[in-house]
Amino acid sequence: MVYQKREMGRRGGSRDSGGRGSAKPGARRRERRDDLEGRFRRKTCRFCEEKVNNLDYKDLKRMERLVSERGKILSRRVTGTCAKHQRCVVEAVKRARFIALLPYLKK
Repeated sequence: MVYQKREMGRRGGSRDSGGRGSAKPGARRRERRDDLEGRFRRKTCRFCEEKVNNLDYKDLKRMERLVSERGKILSRRVTGTCAKHQRCVVEAVKRARFIALLPYLKK
């Protein structure tokens, strides 16, 4: 009797069983993007729109919007700021933390 050797994936099933490794890496993301196309507006940098050159660390209302409820600085993907202004945001938040206008972390 001749046994056929099956390729096993991580989860124990065969690779071509429609499990995790069957699709191409970016296929699912592409499908979802095609389905949702037109629903999302591209985020624009609010600092570029307002033509803000320097972010003031004393402007707490603006700083609190750029920090999560746990005290972490929000990423560019979340806030929609450009790279130039994200660097200014990080610097201003760190200065506000140092002077104790913003907490380092919230428990």
